[in-house]
Order: sequence, then C-alpha cells, then structure tokens
Amino acid sequence: MRNDVPRLQGERIVLEPMVLADSHAIQRLFPHWEIVRYLSHGLEWPYPADGARRLLQEVTFPSVAQGIEWAWSIRLNGKRRPLIGAISVADRPDDNRGFWLGLDWHGQGLMTEACTLATDYWFDVLGFPVMRVPKAMANMPSRRLSEREGMRLVQVGPRNFVSGRMPAGIWETTAAEWRSRKLLPPPPFQAQPLG
Repeated sequence: MRNDVPRLQGERIVLEPMVLADSHAIQRLFPHWEIVRYLSHGLEWPYPADGARRLLQEVTFPSVAQGIEWAWSIRLNGKRRPLIGAISVADRPDDNRGFWLGLDWHGQGLMTEACTLATDYWFDVLGFPVMRVPKAMANMPSRRLSEREGMRLVQVGPRNFVSGRMPAGIWETTAAEWRSRKLLPPPPFQAQPLG
C-alpha cells in the first residue's frame, strides 16, 4: 500500500493532504452537534480544546504512516483555499470512507465533489475492489449522497454514535459499478505531488 497522500484537484474544491497546522481550522469548524451527532461513538464529546490536534497526531497520522488511511482537508479553490472540511479513505473492514463539512458549506454539492475525488482515488489509484461506508439510518443527507453515488444498502443493524445507539446501515459499491455509473468520461486524474 502507498502511504503518500497526493493533492486531488476538483472543479470547486481541492483535497490537500492533512497536516498538523489544519488542526486550528478543524478545531473551530468541527465541534458542532449537527456535524458530530452521527459520527462514531469513539469521538470524544464534548470535544476537548485540543481534540483536533490529538486526533491528527494520535489517530490520523499513524494510520497514514501505516498505509491504511489517506486523509485530506477539503478546501475551496482559489488563492486563499480555506479549509471547510475533511475526508479520508481507509483500509478498514466495512468502514472505507468518512467525512465532515463545516456548516456554512452544507447543501452546495461540495461533499459530493469531495467524495467523487476520494472514491476515484480509492478505486483507480489504490486499486481496492469494493468501498463500504457505514452511516446512521437517520443521517438523511449522507444517505442521499450514497444513493446518488449508486451505492446500495447491504447491511442494517444497531451501531453506537455520538448521539447514542441507533439503526445504521453499511452502503457498498464496487469498482466496476462505480466506473459504470459515471455519466461523463472521467477527467484525467490530477494527483499532484507535494513540494
């Protein structure tokens, strides 16, 4: 497995490899109930004052170094490129992609674009045959995103979230299904090395 994380360029956003300096923006944007309530119960809540830094140093960066996770900040295109969220893909059973987006950027299709970039990378560069993503059944925006991507619900059962135990599902797509659903030919892959 590769453990280098490239920059991924989209139309309105860019996915930049996660760095420790991102913890300041994450700490400001992330700890809102509307964002965290459907995340894994392993997330410390209330979110501590150094939660973003600790998460990056203790969880994200070690997983990236092991070659089992590829993590990006989501940034708007432009000169300033402000951080607006995060997305990662990971080689973990039934949990291959996770993301969050700052509240001010919900409902604009930006997460759909981020998911497309990350999922293309998962299948086309890393070469995984299947992507599976867990989510709370009550998390309708995330479910709609998976439905638009053509994912199918393959498993349902209770799961623990920050907001408590509730029905959850595992959504799945294969590399062949993902590629066959693309209505337009994909643009050339634009991973750019850092430096």
